[in-house]
Amino acid sequence: MKMKRLVGPHIESLKPYVPGKPLEELERELGIKNPIKLASNENPLGPSPKAMEAMQAFMEKNHFYPDGAAHNMIQAVAAFHDVDPAQVITGNGSNELLTMAVRTFGDYGSDVAVISEYSFAAYAIVSQAQNLEIRRVPMAEGYTFDLEAMADAVDERTKIVFVANPNNPTGTYVPAEALRAFLKAVPEEVVVLVDEAYHDYVTADDYQSAMEMRDLRERLIVTRTLSKCYGLAGVRAGYAVAPAEMVNRMNRLREPFNCNSMAQVALPAALDDQEFVARSVAVNEEGRRVLEEGLARLADRGVSWIPSQTNFLLVGLPVEGGKVYDAMLQKGVIVRPMGGYGLAKWLRISLADKEKMDRCLRALESALDEVQAEVTI
Repeated sequence: MKMKRLVGPHIESLKPYVPGKPLEELERELGIKNPIKLASNENPLGPSPKAMEAMQAFMEKNHFYPDGAAHNMIQAVAAFHDVDPAQVITGNGSNELLTMAVRTFGDYGSDVAVISEYSFAAYAIVSQAQNLEIRRVPMAEGYTFDLEAMADAVDERTKIVFVANPNNPTGTYVPAEALRAFLKAVPEEVVVLVDEAYHDYVTADDYQSAMEMRDLRERLIVTRTLSKCYGLAGVRAGYAVAPAEMVNRMNRLREPFNCNSMAQVALPAALDDQEFVARSVAVNEEGRRVLEEGLARLADRGVSWIPSQTNFLLVGLPVEGGKVYDAMLQKGVIVRPMGGYGLAKWLRISLADKEKMDRCLRALESALDEVQAEVTI
């Protein structure tokens, strides 16, 4: 008797998310000492000092289960954004909130998720896991979201649309007027999720958070994370603001104790540490300046980059990015190859302090020498 299939085709064909290589793995595999990681858009300053202090003070209570309602987190977020606590839901990073949104509002096997080309891989993964049809919309010139085309792609089967602002991995953003027009254009029955993981790094004058546009439509979810600018990637603290009716439904699928105790004490303290956020942004801008100046010196070798409003640059190369990535690994510098996004000749490089950026540039130039020499042989 033939055994029944283990999973459905939507799971069998699913390609899992591939995270950046950890420092420890590079040290273990290649024996390289003092490597640097510029692959996962982490804060080079480390965690918020206030969050560190709060977590250290709580350590002796870690034998207790976390607060299943995440009361302190929710109250802190509500106060920070001046919203009703009933409009706040917390997550194990903002990534879990993407999953919760699709599981809650997507009808298995019948609905459509509209996603931009070259947007965060998790949108497609969580949608396919729920067996939603994924409708990808090409980007506009300059690797920006084509919101008009995305709105046009919405039909009666569309349940959710994802907009990353700013976007990972391109680093580009949606100007305020374009986002407002899009939120009005999408039919009211469709859920729009605006992912603002990199919000704190934006310096563009014509940018505005979707948090300030919640009056434009009812079915709007805005997600944030403390993994980037607040330096709490390892703690996994994220949240979303949405209408209370939507939060109520999402909470029905939320895992018990989905936010650990460290996240619950760290988030309120970190949100109160805006001085650290300002310092993080300043370091980021200095890192951007150093990296862009160095990349400009390599322009005659076919190197380019996309202007970014995040803490990374998407860097174009004259050769396959995966080969340059491998060569840079040998020099103790971890960056992110973009072949999995269909960007074979691109690397994503996280911004850091001047010393790390200078080391990265030296490794990149040397890696280009090696790879291009192989190509010409």
